[in-house]
Amino acid sequence: LAAALASAALALAPALPAAAQPFPSKPVKLVIPFPPGGSLDNVGRLIAQKLSEAWGQQVVIENKPGAGGNIGADLVAKSPADGYTVVMGALSTHAVNPSLYPTMPYDAVRDFAPISLVAITPNVLIVNAAMPVTTVKELVAYAKAHPGRTNFGSGSNGSAGHLAGELFKIETGTDVAHIPYKGGAPALQALLAGDTQFMFDNLANAMAQVKGGKVRAIAVTTKDRSKLAPELPTMAEAGLPGFDISTWFGLLAPAGTPPDVIARWNADVVKVLNAPDVREKMLAQGAEPAPTTPAEFAAFIAKERDKYARIVKASGARVD
Repeated sequence: LAAALASAALALAPALPAAAQPFPSKPVKLVIPFPPGGSLDNVGRLIAQKLSEAWGQQVVIENKPGAGGNIGADLVAKSPADGYTVVMGALSTHAVNPSLYPTMPYDAVRDFAPISLVAITPNVLIVNAAMPVTTVKELVAYAKAHPGRTNFGSGSNGSAGHLAGELFKIETGTDVAHIPYKGGAPALQALLAGDTQFMFDNLANAMAQVKGGKVRAIAVTTKDRSKLAPELPTMAEAGLPGFDISTWFGLLAPAGTPPDVIARWNADVVKVLNAPDVREKMLAQGAEPAPTTPAEFAAFIAKERDKYARIVKASGARVD
């Protein structure tokens, strides 16, 4: 009788919650806030593939482009804070857009938990091969000789290419106009066609056209010379001290994601980024692996936000 009563009591008792399963116990979504193709998307897919293999759970890529990356970043900001939806944030989504856009759908600091910086991508100053320009000094002289008739293109408002052009304009006192395009490829085509005179492009994207003689590379925008093109001087070496702009991207989860889940993400992403085959593939695409701790990534974002806020304010650049 006692056994029967115990059984009945057990059947009537409310079900206890199952013990939390270790992360990850189901498929994971990695949101890319830009269109397919390009360095950020390609590296994101590479990381997703490696993590899928390591975790035994599918890491699914979802491209959500628009508004300089704001649409995809906002989707993740408003997702459950469980580590199953993360974003490959970038310079635009977390450093530039908060100053460039009059209103933002998310708070770039409060709404996210940084996981790790993933890569830094050097940019290169290129000109149409028909231009009588081989150095930064000569480009400045050309722009001053053609005020209001010298244009630079970029893949979008708020991109590293756009802000590098604005900084060039400020530092040199030249009257040059920005023309944004829907992606780096159309911007490069405009340069080839002579619709624009120069642009700051992703080094890996530009090198094929440089080697083909269609455009001329003049300098890199980072503070140090790039391993991918060590013969090119930095903008600082070419006469603009303090010029330091690069594209970067990294992984972030929604704010409130449990620390142990962030730690798991970080440990495994760092392992992936340090793998020789992954480093080789990333470098071939012009992306230099740059793994960090979550705290280091948070400090990096804060520093970048301050830097670009100053550039945006000084240039007067806005996106309505």
